[in-house]
This record gives sequence, structure tokens and C-alpha cells, in this order.
Amino acid sequence: MSDDAAPVYRSDMGVELVKASASDADVVWSARVSTQGEASLEALDADPGRSEGLIRYLMKNRHGTPFEHNSMTFLITAPIFVFREFHRHRVGWCVSGDTLIPVGTSKNGTTKRIADVYSDWHDGVRDSLGRTRRLPSCRNLATRTLNLETGLLESARMVDVFQAGVKPLIRLTTSSGKSVKVTREHRFWSAGAWVKAGDLVVGDVVSCMATVPVGQYEAIPRRLREGIQVWTTRMKPEVIAAMDACHVCGGVFTREELEVDHVVPVSKDLRLALDRENLAPICIPCHEVETGRESWEVTRRPMASGARDERITAIEDAGEEMTYDLEMPAPWHNFVADGFIVHNSYNEESGRYRELEPVFYVPGPERKLLQQGKPGHYEFVDAGPELTALAVESTQRAYGAAHVSYREMLAAGVAREVARTVLPVGTYSSMYATCNARSLMSFLSLRTQAEGSTFPSFPQREIEMVAEQMETELARLMPITHRAFVDAGRVSP
Repeated sequence: MSDDAAPVYRSDMGVELVKASASDADVVWSARVSTQGEASLEALDADPGRSEGLIRYLMKNRHGTPFEHNSMTFLITAPIFVFREFHRHRVGWCVSGDTLIPVGTSKNGTTKRIADVYSDWHDGVRDSLGRTRRLPSCRNLATRTLNLETGLLESARMVDVFQAGVKPLIRLTTSSGKSVKVTREHRFWSAGAWVKAGDLVVGDVVSCMATVPVGQYEAIPRRLREGIQVWTTRMKPEVIAAMDACHVCGGVFTREELEVDHVVPVSKDLRLALDRENLAPICIPCHEVETGRESWEVTRRPMASGARDERITAIEDAGEEMTYDLEMPAPWHNFVADGFIVHNSYNEESGRYRELEPVFYVPGPERKLLQQGKPGHYEFVDAGPELTALAVESTQRAYGAAHVSYREMLAAGVAREVARTVLPVGTYSSMYATCNARSLMSFLSLRTQAEGSTFPSFPQREIEMVAEQMETELARLMPITHRAFVDAGRVSP
């Protein structure tokens, strides 16, 4: 930003679909796969009328899961106060209410159900006199986040905790007995990448909280470790026969039951990391024992909380429950849930790490500014040119003063995360929001006002402007699904 950058005022909302894998065929395929398998994709083209009838049946009877096997990611540019409305009705990934998360610092912490964290944060706690009070301490909580560069867990303050509605869940269980209930869209840290729970299968690995040597990741840089892991995985067909023996216990297993092991551990001799002769088959139980033993024997260094891969042993449906999610700060945006490393789903531009541009919202001439009626049943009417001009001039004057103060503090060397506190909620920011068709329809039912809605909604106009653009993309990508949604009274299945 140049020193003489002047404030910019705008009244539009920016919504860009940056990537998508979503079509009506996805719904048909998901609904029919149990009886027809992959042939269901062909059925959509062969008999579109029958496929539309199926989608309408699913929508009417609220069979929601077939609408979840798709994905849309939007880049949204809007004032900060619009994102607060996104916070209240999120479209992202969630965990069950009984999920335990660490609360407090690493030296003085405990675990708490995320549903209880939400209740204390938003509803308050009861004191000895029976009064309900919202305490600052309940909204200033630390939890654990994984530093993806060091592989170690750190304490970070929660930005917010959300209640995200009743959703279908699956339960993942690992070889050590850890288990967690999440939506299929929730992402896990798995072999150096974020992977949706619905894309994981039995035998995949996920990162879990564990005690690790503090020097393990300093000796071998993260990218080098990932490169060695990729090469070792690719060597599996060359190292392991269709039936082969574990070099530790001598048992005979199929290739799927074996892993590739470095006979001389990489942590002992990095020069042998890419040596084909240093590789041998090892069964999964022996591999897990070896990994734990090597981490201890190689170093005997001070230990710290970090992450270690565990293999998934079971994935099963877990019914429907109220779901919750945390927003965590940059740069890592992840937290520990029931011992698993999981990602939050809401990534907004951060004034903590970059200087924010002086772009501010002012109401456009079509914005109705006068409010009439009782809470929950407001009606907005035109304010007239004089009152509209007053509102625009007043907001621009306030923005200008805030921008001057912001620039003065930055020029004096005040940290960006402190200087940004003077900026108003009308400052434009940007975020990525990822959702599936089911969660997007739930969002649209709450954030658009439309005739024919079974449950009328009265959203703030600015977030409705965002929702309308998102709905346009849904109608373009999945026209049959969108028509069924509208005809069903705009109720998400």
C-alpha cells in the first residue's frame, strides 16, 4: 500500500466460484450406488426424467446424504460484519458435541467437550447464586494447534466456536483405539496433506497427538521427510512381493498387510534413506512397534507434544447429531479433536499478518435504511435522499478517521495485529468458504428472503447479496437439485 493511498468506498459483494466438483449426476450416483454401482452415472443421461424424479423424492423426504458428495469453494469479498453472519451459520466441516478438545496451556490444561465450550462461550455459566453470566475467561481460551513446519503442538487462542446444525456423522477409529465423530467433509492431517474424512479408507494414516522427541523434526527438515516418505511408498511394489515375510517377526502376509521399512532407521543414518538395499517388508503391527521404539532409542532427548501417524482400523456411520467447529488463527488453522489433528473450515484474510487495504463499505442507493417492526419481523423502507446522504457522509467520515489512525500507528512501528483494532467492521476482507450442496442449501434457507419459503427468513441485506450469488452458482452447476430445493419450500434435506 502506498503512503498516500486514499480510502475506497464500495457497496457490492464479491463472490467467485474458484473450484467445484458438483453436478446433479453426483446426487443420482450417490443415491443409486448401493443397488446399481457406477451404472447410475449413465442412467442420468439415459433417463433424465427418472433421475429428476429421484432427486425430487430425496429432497421432499429429506434424505440428505446423497447431496453431500460434491464440493464448491467460493472466494468471498465483503465487509467484516458480513463474515460475522457467516460465523453464525457456517457451511463448513464439523465435529460432534462430545468431542474433547484440550483447553488451557500445555503446562496447565485439561480437556472439555466442544459443546460445553460453545455453551460457556455464547450462553454463559451459572454462578453460585443461580445467575447466568458471560465471563471473559470463557471467551479467551487456548487450545492446541499443530505447527506444520516443526511437527510440534503449540498453544493458540480460539477465535470462535460455532454450532453448525444437525448433520450426519461418521466415526473413525485408529489402531491405538482413538476414535472421533465428524462430518464427511471435515479434514484430517494425513501423510503431509489435508484429506476429507469421507475420502479416507481403512488402512490410511491420520496424524494424532503424541509425545515425540523434540529434536526429531529439526534433524530432518519437513520437506525432506515428506520426500523420503513418497519415495519409500513408491518402492513398495519393488520391495514387497504379492505374498512376503515380515523381516522382524517372520510372519507371511499379503502385500496389503505389509509396509516398507528402513532396516537402518533414517534418523540413525540419513545416507541410507534412499538406498534400495536398506528396505525390507514389515507387517503393520511390527511397524508401529518399531516406530515407537526408534523414536525413543535414537534420541533419548527431551520429549514434547507433537503428532504421529496412526492407521485407521474402522470407519462407520454414527447417526446424526448437533455439530460444532472451532475457528483457529493463522497460520495453521487446525486444532486437536479427540486426539486427532483436524482443520477448521473458515479461512479469512488476516490483518495480523498483512496490511489491510483501505476499502470500506457504504450503503448503495438501493439499500433501504429505515427499520420498522418488532425484532424478528423487521421491515425496511426507503430513507429518502437526505437521510441516505447523511448515512453515506457519516460512514465515510468515520472510515477516514479510522484509516488515518491505522496508518499513523503502522508508520510508528506498532504491530499490525494491534493497529488493526481501530478499523471498523465495514472494512472489506476476503475469505475462502467450502461447502457441499446440502450445507449450501441450509445456508441459503437462512440467508435469503424468498416467496414460497416454508420457514421465512429475514436476513441482513448485505449477506443476502452474497447468498444470492452463491445460489446462482448452485443453480448453474446443479439445476435439477436447485429446482427441487425451491419447489420443496427452500428447506435443506
